[in-house]
Amino acid sequence: MLKKYNEWKESLPGVLATILDWVEIFVIAAAIALFMNNVIIANSQVPTGSMETTIEIGDRVIGSRLAYTFGEPKRGDIAIFKFGWKCNVCRYAMGEAPAPEICPYCGQKITHPQTVYYVKRVIGLPGDVIEIKADGTCAQTDIVSEARESVMLSGTDASRPLVTAAVYVNGERLTEDYLREPMLYTGDMRFEVPADSYFLMGDNRNNSLDARFWNNHYIAKEKMIARVLFRYWPGIKAVK
Repeated sequence: MLKKYNEWKESLPGVLATILDWVEIFVIAAAIALFMNNVIIANSQVPTGSMETTIEIGDRVIGSRLAYTFGEPKRGDIAIFKFGWKCNVCRYAMGEAPAPEICPYCGQKITHPQTVYYVKRVIGLPGDVIEIKADGTCAQTDIVSEARESVMLSGTDASRPLVTAAVYVNGERLTEDYLREPMLYTGDMRFEVPADSYFLMGDNRNNSLDARFWNNHYIAKEKMIARVLFRYWPGIKAVK
């Protein structure tokens, strides 16, 4: 087959043969890119500040799909995972549940729902017990003033001092030197991570709508797509 194809190509006029050479290059390049993006790497943009300052708003990151194809997610990994879907008409993103036939926001039929990918840090592994407890009084006034306006603490009594919190995994306090600032206490929380599932949180803990607040607190293994390796836009930076 290949021999006949080469013979046919050699019979073409010079201009057509040159054009065909370029077409072959583009087809091969496209096939390689498709293979890389679906088997080897994952390319994702971070639209919110939930991972600041590890990853900033608008950063584009590259993740390794092979890390979770041939291995298991590890505590501390920054992971790209499937979370929900986006309406192909109004582009409104919704999480957790499968896409309905009719978009509840624009009322149009959803013909091609798009998958929504999130980027968060792996905190809990299968079988872990995750607890969040009060840890002390927050004395940093800049954190306090900003936190009062955050999604997590909006509407709280401004006269009451804010309290810091810590995460405990299986009874041991987790060291989290990647946090943007001390985590603020929003109440005692306890989560038992099911088998083949993971518990993920943002590094900008005071402004991250993460697993603590989802209806389903856990991400199944099959939805874990890749481990983030580095940021490539707006500049190359290792991410850890």
